[in-house]
Amino acid sequence: MAARKKVDKTAPAVADGGGVAENAAIAAKLRDYADLLEQQGADGFRTRAYRRAADFVDALVRPVADVFTREGRDGLEAMPSIGRGIAAAIAEMLTTGRWSQLERLRGDLIPQKLFMTIPGVGPELAARLADAHVETLEDLEHALHFGELQVKGLGARRRAMLLAALAERLGRPLRRHVAPLAERPPVATILEVDRMYRERAAAGTLRTIAPKRFNPAGEAWLPVMHARHDPWHFTALFSNTRLAHELGRTRDWVVVYFHRDDGPEASCTIVTETRGPHAGRRVVRGREDETPEPASDTEIQALPPSA
Repeated sequence: MAARKKVDKTAPAVADGGGVAENAAIAAKLRDYADLLEQQGADGFRTRAYRRAADFVDALVRPVADVFTREGRDGLEAMPSIGRGIAAAIAEMLTTGRWSQLERLRGDLIPQKLFMTIPGVGPELAARLADAHVETLEDLEHALHFGELQVKGLGARRRAMLLAALAERLGRPLRRHVAPLAERPPVATILEVDRMYRERAAAGTLRTIAPKRFNPAGEAWLPVMHARHDPWHFTALFSNTRLAHELGRTRDWVVVYFHRDDGPEASCTIVTETRGPHAGRRVVRGREDETPEPASDTEIQALPPSA
């Protein structure tokens, strides 16, 4: 009898069966994201990383959904060419059928629809969460842990239920500890990204997208900027929330998304403070006490543009 050939289930191979279509669909979204990053001027590192992951998933013999079901996020992260950040993206696609990062860069993101996929979240709560400057499942989990959400109807019991549901959706154990402050970029760096973004947006040098939310005319008005400052990658956009439109702050409030080379994404909002000791200055919401003293023009060192 011939010896049975040993098969490496994580190695790329020609796949068949029910997992083919799902693997191919995930790979297509990863490639779409890489294309958008390239078109919008992101650095080549991110573009190449998503294309490598797309090629791997497309050729995977084992359905990626099976890996996630059996081994959770750890199983996804352990596969070649994946890592933490892309594992989070795949987990979101598998559990919600959506990928908020891709939808954001396309202008298709409607956070309410994403939040309504969480058990126990109806249309009203989903809308309030979206108005609180959270857009993704990772955003929501981060904000709940850091106590950054001030939303009507979101008491301690519901917060705990949401965190448990998010842990299941994101394919990992329920987080018991808050990530240390060191895992967020320095406020000075975030404010420099904000400055660069607003200057380039005003100069008209950034690509713009046409968001579906609050944009009945379909106008491509929302500039997008990608930048890198080791070890952080940044994406900046003006806020497109209901409150920003109502208060006329769509050209003042800036949302900055950030992550390390192989880490999950988080975000923060930068605004012009209207009162208190920092009145008239740009501050990062929730980190106002870390606002640096104004620097002279000679002390400001610009971040390098994306490759």
